[in-house]
Amino acid sequence: MKGMTEEAPEEIKERVKELREELRKHEYQYYVRDNPLISDAEYDSLLQELKELEEEYPALKDPNSPTVRVGGEPRDEFTKVEHSQEMLSLGNAFSPEDLRAFADRIKRRLGKDEEFNYVVEHKIDGLALILRYQAGELVLGATRGDGRTGEDVTANVRTIPAVPLKLKREVDIEIRGEAFMPREKFISLNERRLSRGEEPFANPRNAAAGSIRQLDPGIAARRPLSFLAYDVIQALEYSCSSHLEALKLLAELGFKVNWHEQAGDIETVIALCQDWVKRQQELEHDIDGMVVKVNQLDLRPLLGATSKSPRWAVAFKFPAQQKTTRVKDIKISLGRTGVLTPTAELEPVEVDGSTVSRATLHNEDEINRKDVRIGDKVLIQKAGDIIPEVVKVIKEERTGQEKKFEFPESCPACGEPVFRDPEEAVYRCLNSTCPAVVRESILHFVSRDAMNIEGVGPALIDRLLEQDLIENQADLFFLEESDLIQLERMAEKSARNVLEAIEESKSRPLARVIFALGIRHVGLRTARLLTDKFGSLARIREAGREELEEIAEIGPVIAESIVNYFATPRNNRLLARLKEAEVTMESKSRQQSLTLEGYKFVLTGQLENFTRQEAAAEIEKRGGRVTASVSSQTDYLVRGESPGSKLQQARQEGTKILTEEDFLQLLTKED
Repeated sequence: MKGMTEEAPEEIKERVKELREELRKHEYQYYVRDNPLISDAEYDSLLQELKELEEEYPALKDPNSPTVRVGGEPRDEFTKVEHSQEMLSLGNAFSPEDLRAFADRIKRRLGKDEEFNYVVEHKIDGLALILRYQAGELVLGATRGDGRTGEDVTANVRTIPAVPLKLKREVDIEIRGEAFMPREKFISLNERRLSRGEEPFANPRNAAAGSIRQLDPGIAARRPLSFLAYDVIQALEYSCSSHLEALKLLAELGFKVNWHEQAGDIETVIALCQDWVKRQQELEHDIDGMVVKVNQLDLRPLLGATSKSPRWAVAFKFPAQQKTTRVKDIKISLGRTGVLTPTAELEPVEVDGSTVSRATLHNEDEINRKDVRIGDKVLIQKAGDIIPEVVKVIKEERTGQEKKFEFPESCPACGEPVFRDPEEAVYRCLNSTCPAVVRESILHFVSRDAMNIEGVGPALIDRLLEQDLIENQADLFFLEESDLIQLERMAEKSARNVLEAIEESKSRPLARVIFALGIRHVGLRTARLLTDKFGSLARIREAGREELEEIAEIGPVIAESIVNYFATPRNNRLLARLKEAEVTMESKSRQQSLTLEGYKFVLTGQLENFTRQEAAAEIEKRGGRVTASVSSQTDYLVRGESPGSKLQQARQEGTKILTEEDFLQLLTKED
């Protein structure tokens, strides 16, 4: 073709530019504004003209041209991408009382003088995406993944018509939103699949997630996906002081923004949530609840987060779908901490688009409180739409043949007596060599969020334990190819792949190693806090309870658990073996020297060079801690223009008061 070798004439370049601008305008009007200005046939004609010109003059092709909506070349696999900020899961609220408790926690942490309000949004039942733009051009679309690392699905994201390929301004910005499938289009898609003899999707959420994770963008392009934006992660050219401002910015840039409404107090929030319980079917897409967020962005770092969830937001979950079924049996399973968990084996039943055949019964007290018996007819639901649970027993259906469940006095895996702490609701097997506990500990160690050793799953671990090739996690690092080849269904290539994956895992970051150890109460976030504070396993082992409790978010229970772990000889033998295998024992690098470690700060007033959120981040990455109110423990109060009552409180406490200039000098000097 002539365009392959010669540069396109200026009039062709200009026509291509005009077509792209025209098509983007009509995409915005149709998919964002719901106000089409031309017919589908007219749009298709313009798109076809652009496609033909790009094919004739390949040098004019653009990764964000409207023609990419039809898909591109299939990919072999998705590459991993690190998120610029960790994506935590939201905590759940199921009742007005839960929402009021959420509000009370915020007030306690901020103090009575801090004013704030809320933004309430729909909780879209789809797939969360992170979109990154440079100079207004889409450069990355990624899935949430494990919260820190997702999959690069840019080629598929570009096929979603409601995702702007080029923003209305040339900005560098990263945002979050939800890809979803409208309800009617989901029904039509399933009808087409059935007509072709294909399996229908269980629900719109699964259909959306399955479409985004197709290796062939052409398949994603044929799926009727849409997108709603709901959060700004980073915007270099803009500084938003509130979540409402961030949502307004998203709309101005060309995004279709999730429904939202401001609420001045928690009772207004509750009224909105209860209203949408009744109105959810009015929407074109599924929602499974409402999201409640603190509107003021500078308060979020002060509120902080738990190991799993931000404290400034909560998801109000709609009442779950409930179904009846029968309890066939009750079985006991063991976790890595030795907890015995009873699980009801059920006659399979469809709930919220998936088949449920098991439901947790939590503990002995729960079984007794609900009086669950083998053979009972029960009402079940998915708690938080995820974990199946028994809601109640339908006692009117009892025949007299039902059997009471007796909690075992000895561990079903090793036969040792089980123990129940009077302050806990669970029974534990205290035998550290119990085969079930060892197995679960190793499974946790190799899991994705921990050491992420690909190819080492339950089946292989069972075979390694059966053949006495391993006794604990550390033994994995001393396996040889000859050990693996002797196992059933293990070829030489598979054995080499496993050994390479094990070898690669030795260099995992220290936080992942700490989490992989399975210390009770220590999740991945707590592991990162320990890494930031101490920098090595040796220093953590030396730390006492008081030193551990100095870390924000680590209280007496977690501190005691950490101290007890390192006081156990068996655990120290395991650590020595891991060190011998050259697994990471120290933090590889630290972004900032922790020069403000141990100091507590309070911020008040309007700063010129920082938002309060940015100032808090500068303090925290140097090891300092920002609190919401002044106390005798406060070291510094940083004051800006128009300070509040905290300034007077600081003077009364004798707290050192810093102007913004003093604060900048402190940061510069400490660096």
